Amino acid sequence: MMMSRLAGALSAEKFRSVVCLFSSGWLQDRCIAQGLETQVIPINGMFDRSWGIKFFKFLKTSRASLVHAHEFTANTYGALVARLAGIPVVATIHGKSYYGDQVKRRLAYRLTSRIARMVAVSEDLKRYIAATVGISPGRIRVIYNGVPDLEQPRLEDEVELRRELRVPLNHQIVGVIGSLYPVKGHTYLLQAIPAILKKHGNTIFFFAGRGQLEGELKRQARDLGIEDHVRILGFRSDVANLLGIVDLFALPSLSEGLSVAILEAMVARKPVVASHVGGNPELVVDGETGYLVPPMDPPALSARIVELLGDQRLRARLGEAGRRRVMELFSLSAMVEQYEQLYAECMDKRI
Repeated sequence: MMMSRLAGALSAEKFRSVVCLFSSGWLQDRCIAQGLETQVIPINGMFDRSWGIKFFKFLKTSRASLVHAHEFTANTYGALVARLAGIPVVATIHGKSYYGDQVKRRLAYRLTSRIARMVAVSEDLKRYIAATVGISPGRIRVIYNGVPDLEQPRLEDEVELRRELRVPLNHQIVGVIGSLYPVKGHTYLLQAIPAILKKHGNTIFFFAGRGQLEGELKRQARDLGIEDHVRILGFRSDVANLLGIVDLFALPSLSEGLSVAILEAMVARKPVVASHVGGNPELVVDGETGYLVPPMDPPALSARIVELLGDQRLRARLGEAGRRRVMELFSLSAMVEQYEQLYAECMDKRI
């Protein structure tokens, strides 16, 4: 998602963006809907030589001036092929839970850092990469993810969405948006819900996102006897409308790079309760824009959510402060400006 946002927001006077993907799917559909030129070059596992040849030809025929890769496979393979093609590379790292424990991946990233400009999306992630992978901090630049302002949903849209989600008008809503994978910690919020309902029985919790845990989370809700208060929504394209109807946003992650979901909640004026992990403390100022709680701690989650559900003025104050923070430090325009500057540096002095 961040890749398509960035590509679509770059200055059309300075850059022509072509998105190259490993596979078809929702991201391709999103890019096409944005009017972005999109190319799919399938990759078949590790060391796919045919992909390298096809990508090399694509770079030459498209007359690419720079490659901006995202995440491990694109960062390593893309950087190597671009280097062979004589094209500078920017390699952005978004997370930290899938390569630090493998020697071959650490070595691959060390090589990548020699031939590409490395970008981490948070200071926490930069420290982790430097310490765990062994890349000099001087080779890693931090550019925060940025989000656009969200359009406020119309009242009639909010009413219709509540009807669709089976949420009575007199019920409060806690929203969670994020992929349904273990690293997002959804199970700990489910464990916190019974205690929350003892204080605020008129509360509905929705979990929006695609992932492997959908069935398991539904079973857990049934086992806890809270299924009437839980909505597992799957993938949703109407994030702005979903955030428009929530009273607060929760993200009980076990690890984060820099959460776009938190940024979107903050720009929508929603107070955030999030785990004190990864880049979350760089976004959420505890007690000012929301609350940070220890990971894997249902009692701490429930206590902060109970507090916010019981104090509308507090929610409004934290929500407004969160929006101001995003607009000052984490806007889409700020991110685009920094990347455009980095692109210019790379093309001026090829690395």
